[in-house]
Parts: sequence; C-alpha cells; structure tokens
Amino acid sequence: MLDEKKIDPCEEQDTRREVLPPCAFVLFGATGDLTRRKIVPALFDLQLQGLLPEKFVIVAFARRDKTDESFREDLQAAIKEFAPKLPAEGDEWNKFAASVFYHRSNLDDVGGYNRLSDRLKELDNSHGVAGNRLFYIATPPDNFGEIIENLGKARLNEPGLESSWSRLIVEKPFGTDLGTAHELNASLANYFTEKQIYRIDHYLGKETVQNILVLRFANQIFEPLWNNKYVNHIQITVAETLGMEGRGNYFEQSGITRDMVQNHALQVLTLIAMEPPVALSADAVRDEKVKVLKSLRPFSLDDVAKYTVRGQYGKGEVPAKEGETEKAASYREEEGVAEGSDVETYAAFHFHCDNWRWSGVPLYVQAGKRMPKRATEVLIQFKSVPDVLFAKLDCNTVQPNRLVIRIQPDEGASLEIGSKVPGPEMRVEPVRLDFKYGSSFDTPIRDSYQRLILDAMRGDASLFARNDEVEAAWALITPILDAWRDLSCPIFPNYAAGSWGPTAAQDLLQSGEAWHLPK
Repeated sequence: MLDEKKIDPCEEQDTRREVLPPCAFVLFGATGDLTRRKIVPALFDLQLQGLLPEKFVIVAFARRDKTDESFREDLQAAIKEFAPKLPAEGDEWNKFAASVFYHRSNLDDVGGYNRLSDRLKELDNSHGVAGNRLFYIATPPDNFGEIIENLGKARLNEPGLESSWSRLIVEKPFGTDLGTAHELNASLANYFTEKQIYRIDHYLGKETVQNILVLRFANQIFEPLWNNKYVNHIQITVAETLGMEGRGNYFEQSGITRDMVQNHALQVLTLIAMEPPVALSADAVRDEKVKVLKSLRPFSLDDVAKYTVRGQYGKGEVPAKEGETEKAASYREEEGVAEGSDVETYAAFHFHCDNWRWSGVPLYVQAGKRMPKRATEVLIQFKSVPDVLFAKLDCNTVQPNRLVIRIQPDEGASLEIGSKVPGPEMRVEPVRLDFKYGSSFDTPIRDSYQRLILDAMRGDASLFARNDEVEAAWALITPILDAWRDLSCPIFPNYAAGSWGPTAAQDLLQSGEAWHLPK
C-alpha cells in the first residue's frame, strides 16, 4: 500500500534531511535591512527545521560598535518584528544566538579581513566548522568591489583547510548595465572561480518558479503544445502595490527595469521559454536559459519606440487592509525622489524570440509599482480553436485555453477550458481547473531565501545566475535604457497609483489581445 502521507514533491527527496557539512556563514551588511528582514529569519527557521549543519556559526561583519551579545539582541528584536511566528525565546533561540559572533571592521580595511581570517581559524578549532566558509555580500552594490578585493587579499577566497571549500553569495543588483556587470564579473574572476560564485535572485527560490520546470517537463500534456504552433502569446506580469517605502534614493538610480525586469522577469521568461535541459544539473539548466536570452531579438532605437512603454505613477487610491483603499502620493512626492524625475515606475516590453520554438509568438512583460494588486503571474494563451464547428451552432463564447502560473501570492496554477453551460442551449463558457500549493500539500511554503542558502551550502548552483547569463540579460536591456535617454520621455505621471499602468501599454499588444490582470 502506498504511503498516503503528503510531502512536497518539489523538494529533492534524497536531500530533504541530508547532513550538511560544517560551515561558517560570514555576513557582510550584517546591520542592514535585508539581514534583519530576510536573511536572519531564514537562517533561524532553517535551524528550527533541523536543516542547518550540526556545526555551524554566523560571523557578522560590520563597522558599528557592537559586541557579540549586543548584536545577538539586535537579531532577536529583528525576529520578533519581521518573523513574529518564530519563537525568539527559549532553548531554540538560545542555541541559535550562541552560534552568532560579531566582527567589527570597515569594509575597506584589509586589516579587518586579516583579523576575520584569524577569527575563522579560531572558530574552526572551537566549533568544528572544518574550514568551510560561505560569504554572503548583502551590502549596497557600491561596496561589492572592495569586499571582493579584500577577501582575495586576505586569502579568504581560498579554502580554510585542504579538504574544505570557500563560496561567495552576491546579492542583486549585479551591475547597473552591461559594462558594470562585466566589470563586476571580472573583479570576481580575479579572486574566485565561477564554481565558487552564487549570484542570488530570490525569485528563483520561489516554489512556483521552480515548479515551472516540473510543470513543463514532467507533464506530457503541456510540452507538445509548448511552441508556436499552439501558443498565441505569453505574458509575464510583476506587480507591486507598494511605492518607495523609503527607497526613493535607490529607485532614482534604478527604475523598475533595472530593479525588476532585468533580473526577476527575465529569469521567469527564460524558464518558460527554454528547451528541455539534458539534466537538472546547474550548468545544464543555465545553458538553456542563456540560449533563450541570446535568442531574444536586440532592440534598435526604432524598436524601443515601438515595442516598449514607460510609466510613472501619480496620485491615486491604493489597496489598504481589509479591502479598503487609501490615498497615495505620486512618485515625485516620495522621499528621496527628484521633483521632476523621469525615472520609470512601470515598464512594458514586447519581446521577440528568434528561435525554432517561439518564432512569431509575442512575449510580453510588464512590471510596475503602485498596482492594484501584488502579484507575479505568467499567462500562456493558446490559440483559438478553428471557427467552424461552434460557429454553426450560433455559439460565439468559445474562448482560447489559458494557463496561468501564479508565482506570488497564492502560489499555484490554473487552466481555463471550455465547458458547456447546463441547459437546453449549446453555450460554452470558460471554467477553471485550479491548483494551489496551500491546499494541495501539507508542507508549508518557506521563504525563498531558505532554499537558496541551503543550496549554496550544498554547492548546488542550479538556482543561481551564471556570469554569462547575467551579461546576456544586460546585453538585451542596456540598449533599451540607452535609447530611452535619447527618445523623448512621456509626460509623467501617466498612470494613477492603484491602476494597471499607462493606457499606452495596451498598444504593445496585437489586435484582439489584452493584458492579463491578476485577480
């Protein structure tokens, strides 16, 4: 008899409770917002699940004047604020806190890295972490170069012991254009091999993003239809209800295209459009993703004017708690934003993929701030059935089949099919076959950082971007950004906060098509 206990099929069964090697987790940017909101709660939750190595320490590298004890208290407060469901008291917390150490140094002080090396050797002896080091750069990108260089000067890029390893996680944004991304890759290559480098994009840790491969390649009903013979078009929507939330200074240098499209949206697009990899190994998957990026047609100046739309939100009404709305300021009124800023908070693109599978199929991407709903969804719209059979029955309600993959929130997927409406007449209406992670599996959906940190400890780079992948994405996006500087900017603001973006975005779509708006 089969075991009826529900498990998460997307979790690798042979590694669910594997014993990970000892590890020292060295965190740069230890007093920053990302550490408090995401990284430390992820690490603590991994401990609660029994997934961290038995011998494990965290070394926080920062310039503020703190002690081990005062920093542990800061982390405890962060857990209570940002992960209140986790027990930040008692034995489990005490065990976690005892593994945390604070190392004070400026990021540009090579002496501080030499002292870090000495301290890690002490922890090898006192806590048995066996010379394995996982460095995590969670600082602003301006600091990436000096951290990488100083790690190399202190020889921390080398394994602590003969049989140990040294790895580096680098947060996004990985460059601001093709030139800066290439420079950063070159800087990394001076001190680390590509196998040591893990460029993190938290979207790739989301269950539904990982499930795209399973949905496509483990279900025979989809893959034979996954091509230009049967697919009419594809849409990817990345929508956020929030405005700047104090990030105006950063966003003025970024815009939605650098912040969301070059990384998150293109990562999803490559998984949707890629060919079946020869294996599920890191390089086999990433090889196919790079091929997709290189197949996307480059944009000329005329193409940018024709196939892209920019937007910036003005005042409006945005979602609040319990179905209510509240007034929202315009982008130009946000803290840290220039009075006449022309930075885009919305962008839409019509991509063309010049390969055998997708030739002629429009690939649409839109991303925006201050949308009516926080959602990331993929729409696969199949071609309509021939207008022959049902037209004779005076039935004009037959709609194309649509597959919607929900990446966040309410992770899952739904397939719309035509069904006869009960009654004496032949009426066909779309109905939805719906799958939701939350109701289909007993296993809770964990934060994406947990999966990615575990994979880095395992040495599995499948869900991390490779150097050529990053540069291929920037090679596509950088000419668009450059062209926008030469083209006249739309009159901003051109959409209200709480709406689905500028009306001009509809013009990107072919006749008879409309943007899929998450419900």
